[in-house]
Amino acid sequence: MSQIDIPSQFDVLVVGAGAAGLYTALCLPESLRVGLITKETVALSASDWAQGGIAAAVAPEDSPSLHIEDTIRAGAFLCDRFAVEFLAQQAPSCIQSLVNLGVAFDRHGKALALTLEAAHSRNRVLHAADTTGREVTTTLTAQVLRRQNIQVIQQALALSLWIEPESSRCLEKFGSAASAAPHQLLSDARRQEQERTGSTFRCQGISLFYQGKITWVSAGAVVLATGGGGQVFAQTTNPAVSTGDGVAIAYRAGAILRDLEFVQFHPTALTKPGADRFLISEAVRGEGAHLVDNEGRRFAFDYHPAGELAPRDIVSRAIFSHLQRTAFDPATAHVWLDMRPIPADKIRHRFPNIIKVCQHWGIDVFNEPIPVAPAAHYWMGGIATDLMNRTSLPGLYAVGETASTGVHGANRLASNSLLECIVFGAQMANIELTDIELPSETPLLALREFSVDTNEWQTQQVQLETLREKLPRLVWQSAGICREQSGLEMAIATIESWQQDFAALPLSQFLLSLRPKEPANFNLPDVERQLRLWAETRNLLDVADLILKSAAFRTESRGGHYRLDYPQTDSEWQAHTLVQTNNWWKSPVVNN
Repeated sequence: MSQIDIPSQFDVLVVGAGAAGLYTALCLPESLRVGLITKETVALSASDWAQGGIAAAVAPEDSPSLHIEDTIRAGAFLCDRFAVEFLAQQAPSCIQSLVNLGVAFDRHGKALALTLEAAHSRNRVLHAADTTGREVTTTLTAQVLRRQNIQVIQQALALSLWIEPESSRCLEKFGSAASAAPHQLLSDARRQEQERTGSTFRCQGISLFYQGKITWVSAGAVVLATGGGGQVFAQTTNPAVSTGDGVAIAYRAGAILRDLEFVQFHPTALTKPGADRFLISEAVRGEGAHLVDNEGRRFAFDYHPAGELAPRDIVSRAIFSHLQRTAFDPATAHVWLDMRPIPADKIRHRFPNIIKVCQHWGIDVFNEPIPVAPAAHYWMGGIATDLMNRTSLPGLYAVGETASTGVHGANRLASNSLLECIVFGAQMANIELTDIELPSETPLLALREFSVDTNEWQTQQVQLETLREKLPRLVWQSAGICREQSGLEMAIATIESWQQDFAALPLSQFLLSLRPKEPANFNLPDVERQLRLWAETRNLLDVADLILKSAAFRTESRGGHYRLDYPQTDSEWQAHTLVQTNNWWKSPVVNN
C-alpha cells in the first residue's frame, strides 16, 4: 500500500468496508467529509463471501407482511416487530437503489429472478449467480471510489474509541433520542450517573494504527461496520478479518450490547481435510439438493417436517445430533449434500462458484455428493442500536452484523443480512447535522516510542500466536452448537486467565497506558503483523468472554442458542440479554 496522509479530523468516520460500511459511506450526505477505514482492502469482507442473495418482497404473490412473519418466526419470536416491519417495508426500494447503482441481479427476461431459501414462505431471494455478495460489494466499492467526499484508508487498524466527557446540554439531546427507541438503550445505572454528575461520555474519534504508528483521529460521529466475529470459533465460514472488532471496541468504551449468545451455525460448510470451511449456500437446498447420511437417507426429516429446508439452527442441530449418534468421531465427521436432484443446467447457471471450489478440492458436484458439516456463520447479537443506528454512546453508530437492530431475533432468516446492511446503511442519509459536533482542536501530546529487545519481541509474538490458536478451539468446544453450564463455566475461567496473561505482555502494558491524543511509534521488525495480531487477539478474548457469559446467563434454548441442560424454550426468556461493563440483565418480555 502506498502511504497517504490521514487528516486529523473528519465529519464522520466509518470503520469497516463490507456492504454495511460501503453503503453507509455512500448514503451519508455528500456535504460531509467521510473517512472509510478498513484493516484490509476494500475488496475483502464477509459480505464479499455472501453467496445466497438478498431477500425482498418484490414479487406480485409476495408482500412485506409475509416477509415480516417469516422473519419473526425464524427469529424464534425474539425479533423486535417494529424493526422487522421497517426492514421488510424498506426492502423493495432499497433493492431498486442497488439496481440503480448498477448491481446486476440475475433475471428471467426483464423480471428479477427470485429463489427460495429455508424458512421463507415465498420465492423472494434475489441473487447474482452464487456470488451475490461479491457483486454488491464490487459495485458499491466502485461508487465509493468515485466520491470526492470519501477518503478510503486501507490497511489501517482501529484500536479503540476516543471517549471524552461532555456537557449536560448534549446529554439532554442524545438521552431523549435514545430513550425514544423501541428498546431501552440507556441503562438505569448510566442514567443515574448522568443525573448525579450532570455529564455523560461521548465518542469523538478513534485511535488508529497505520503505517507503523498510532494516531488519534477525531470525528463528529463514528460508525462501526466491522462485521461479525466468526473467528472466535474453530469452525467458521467467516474470513480471517471477522474478529469481532466493533463489538469488542464498543464494549470496552461502555456501550450496551445485546443478545451475544445467539450465533447462527450454517449447516452446510464444505468439510474436507486441508480445505477452508467454504459455505455451500442455502440456496442449493432451496433449489432441490438433499442432505443425506452415509446410507444415502434424508435424515433431516427425522428432526423437522421441513427436512433440509427447516431453519438453519434446526438443520445444524439435526446434523450435529445425527453425527453424535452415528459417527465414530463426531468432531471430524460429516454428512453429504447431494446436488444431483437439481438439473445440471440449473447447477451451472446458479452455482458456478460452488462448482469451481468443489472441483478445486476434487469433488464433482454433478456425480457425487459434497461432504458438509456445520460451522459458525452469523452473529445475531451485537451493539444495541435504534432504527437510526444510534448506540447508547452519543456520537457512536453501528450498522450491519456488528449491530443488534432487533431484526434477527434468536436466528436470522436467510438472506436478511445483506438486506439489513442496505436498509440500515440508507438510514445514515438522515443523520442530523446538529448531531455532528466536531470536538475542539487540542494539541497532540508528546510522541511515545515502544522499544524492546528482539528476543523479547519474538517471544511475545509466540505467546500471542499460541493464544490465538487455542482460543477458537475452546470456544467451539464449550459454546458451539450445543452448550451446558459446566463447560461454559470452565471455559470462562480459562478465558479470564488468558486475559490476565495478555494484559501482562509488555506491548499490552504500553498500548493500554496511552492517553487520548498521545501518538506512538514502533521501530521494530514486522510491527504491522504483530500489532494486528495483538489487537485481534485482544478483541477475540473479549468476544469469547462475552459470548460464554451470555450463553451461561440465558438458561433456556432458543434459536441459535441451544443448552443441553435447558433444552426447552422458556416464555420468561422471551427477552433480550443486555450487557454493559460486565453487568448482564434481561429486557422486558418481547411480544410478537
